[in-house]
Amino acid sequence: MSTTVHDSPPQEYPEKIDAAVLKVAGVVVLGAIMSILDITVVNVALPHFQTDLATGPEPLQYSTVAWTVTAYTLALATVIPLTGWAADRFGTKRLYLAAIAFFVAGSVLCAFAPSIQMLIGARVLQGLGGGMLMPLGMTIMTRAAGPQRIGRLMAILGVPMLLGPIGGPILGGWLIDNAHWLGRPSWTWIFLINLPIGIAALVYAWIVLPKDDTHPSESLDVIGLLLMSPGLALFLYGVSSIPEAGTVNSPKVYGTALAGLALIIAFGWWSMRPKHPLLDLRLLANRQFSVAALTMFLFAAAFFGGLLLMPTYFQQVRGESTTMAGVLMIPQGLGALITMPIAGMLVDKYPVGRIVPVGIALITGGMFAFTQLSADSSYWGFVIPALFVMGLGMGATMMPLMTSSLKALTDHQVARGSTLLNITQQVASSFGVAIASVVLTRGFENRPLIGQAQAFGEESSKVSDPNAIQQLLAKFPEVAQILGQYASDPAAGAQALMHAVRMDMADAFAATYWVSAFMCLATLVVAAFLPRKQEKSHLLDDEPQDSAPVLMH
Repeated sequence: MSTTVHDSPPQEYPEKIDAAVLKVAGVVVLGAIMSILDITVVNVALPHFQTDLATGPEPLQYSTVAWTVTAYTLALATVIPLTGWAADRFGTKRLYLAAIAFFVAGSVLCAFAPSIQMLIGARVLQGLGGGMLMPLGMTIMTRAAGPQRIGRLMAILGVPMLLGPIGGPILGGWLIDNAHWLGRPSWTWIFLINLPIGIAALVYAWIVLPKDDTHPSESLDVIGLLLMSPGLALFLYGVSSIPEAGTVNSPKVYGTALAGLALIIAFGWWSMRPKHPLLDLRLLANRQFSVAALTMFLFAAAFFGGLLLMPTYFQQVRGESTTMAGVLMIPQGLGALITMPIAGMLVDKYPVGRIVPVGIALITGGMFAFTQLSADSSYWGFVIPALFVMGLGMGATMMPLMTSSLKALTDHQVARGSTLLNITQQVASSFGVAIASVVLTRGFENRPLIGQAQAFGEESSKVSDPNAIQQLLAKFPEVAQILGQYASDPAAGAQALMHAVRMDMADAFAATYWVSAFMCLATLVVAAFLPRKQEKSHLLDDEPQDSAPVLMH
């Protein structure tokens, strides 16, 4: 259990990471893996939702099943602002156990959902639990580590944040291809797999986490809750709708986004009035915290937007399966696994302003390299090395930024600070993905051969008369120009058409990477304002001067 002992002279946390702290880290990593994997693993199951949950012979529309992803994200965003208050009110252990329970219950309901509507509702329940796991995990680990070891412990927490985007598609693809157990549809196992992991996490957390000793003194900011949570959900829904609408000039996009932004601005005005607001924006008055948060926003928008592109390139341009696309992303994960623990050790001893810019520079280099992407780019000679370099940069960036932010806060502010950072990352990731999706879609539209070839393929499959095919070609001049060069060899013409389409698609991906690359450059400029002298940790500033907390297990 955890208790506070008053000794003189003050005792400090041990310099080395001991077994007790590693046990706490294990609890947090288990919860984070469940939450983050579930964000990415569902993406590969969407085509199966379209057919398995259809009520008639026609498959469900993609925009309908995509709500299984959107609902989870919106629930995540809605509950995150509550985490700081709830941690103070109920204690981190109780709340962490409740979050895992909500997540597991939602997972089971997802697995047995008989309709798409029920599946979407169950995903909301999942998101309510999943949204609390990451900020709570950061709070628990920060308090367990103490100021001298926070960098190394945050590096451990970064592992699931890294493995989620890489391992999710691999695990999801394998389960969907192979898991036909107990007569259940294969996609149900991407949810049922959370049951044993969740039970293990509950038991583990119950045993390992120190007992809560709460003295709640803050009332719930109800007005802030009514402004911030729906405002954040509406804003993210509008931003997330950009790829589907293909433009920001759509009522579905700007209507909901502006309504959400108005509520968020109103919350910003309101949050300066109560002593304990739902989300403490006054933390941004701390220069160290605000610079790190702004760098985190720009980094997340650039990196996660670019992260979306490469698996899609592998599948659409190179014809790889979903599982293989995930496998090909492993070099990026390996790069991050190398630098993440090193950066965690360095950030405990050196200023973050000398570590993070190096990481962002590596990511920027990888992004600019991908602006030269083609349909025939060598995997081993170009793509995999560039992914590895980006992984090295990612490992040296995200968790040091988190560490720098939290070092600027006192122990009492950590729960609210980690909540604010998680919201920052959530909003930035949605921005980055939306921007990358829209630029890529526009890139496809600006290359008419891509659309014409797809339409020609669909329509020509319905006719067999050569004369009808010739009449059809008149509708698609770009296709006709290529096939006309191979009139005597239709097979060679089909291959030439496919290669030309792949080249145009690769050009669209390369053009999109220019946007991500320049966003990385902007991040590098802001990162120059990070502390270049060793930051003083304020985690113990809440403690009496003659005492320091000692973790007793």
